[in-house]
Amino acid sequence: MNFLLPGIGAGLVSALLTAVIVKATPLAAVLYLLSPIPVLIVALGWNHRSGLVAAAVGGLAIGIAISPLSGLGFTAVTGLPAWWLAYLALLGRPTENGAIEWYPIGRLLTWVAATAAMTVVAAGIISTRGDYDVFLANAREIAQAFVNLQFPAGQPDSLDAETRTELIELFSRVTPFLSAQGFTIVLALYLWAAAKVVAISKRLPRPWPSVPDLIMPRAAGLLLGACVLVMLFQLDNFLGVFFAALAGALFMAFALQGLAAVHDRTRGNPVRGLILGAVYVVLFVSQGLLMVALSLFGLADSVFGLRRRFRGKGRGPNVPPTLST
Repeated sequence: MNFLLPGIGAGLVSALLTAVIVKATPLAAVLYLLSPIPVLIVALGWNHRSGLVAAAVGGLAIGIAISPLSGLGFTAVTGLPAWWLAYLALLGRPTENGAIEWYPIGRLLTWVAATAAMTVVAAGIISTRGDYDVFLANAREIAQAFVNLQFPAGQPDSLDAETRTELIELFSRVTPFLSAQGFTIVLALYLWAAAKVVAISKRLPRPWPSVPDLIMPRAAGLLLGACVLVMLFQLDNFLGVFFAALAGALFMAFALQGLAAVHDRTRGNPVRGLILGAVYVVLFVSQGLLMVALSLFGLADSVFGLRRRFRGKGRGPNVPPTLST
């Protein structure tokens, strides 16, 4: 029963970080974004049951302090996704030689993407009380704000009314796709940061694998293709939202795999730091356009096994698995 107290404490801390969003300040927004990390830390460092307790306690605290709907939102959007990813990270099975085969990091990243997609859909359903028309109206408001910011009205080269309307409609349709992309990065960073903290405290049960070696399963690439195919039908319901979100999440996961491949192929290179720095600068300057190329490479890497085929060619020596390489 020693998992109860850490779980209760982490749940209350996570709930407090979530509740401060009512202050509507930049600091409150930053603290709100950090709210899943206590659940991840306690689930990775103590027991996945502690994470489950933290999700339940946090949801109950938010439900009492703010509203039952907010408590449900915390549990579905913050608590349970963090617990689930920590649970998967600690999955392992004994091998014939007595060692433990831990859950592969490539499959874990696939689940990060799937969890991000499900969380985006759950947040949409909870916030609109299951009304798809309200969800679509909210998406149009976000798309309109984005289009107006990128293409201000009244300028000499501003868009005409018809083009502006079409662009707003397009962006409103791909809002789940884009939202899931961002949340996939957030969940991946949260999991990495929490594991880093727990590893430093010597409480992480598994040796954390080398991140550059991650390769998502081939089935993830087939799933991405199926999601894109379903998106072409433009389903006007939350099922269509889910497939769009899952496509965006998998797209970003493959981009992260492509970025990991760059880290992998440059290990042992004397100018590795310069190469990686240039990649991240281009990634920032291009406003994410490089992610498209990285995603396509990551997809090809999984489907055709590019790195497995060229393993050892032009690659430096292996380094011990760490959280930072």
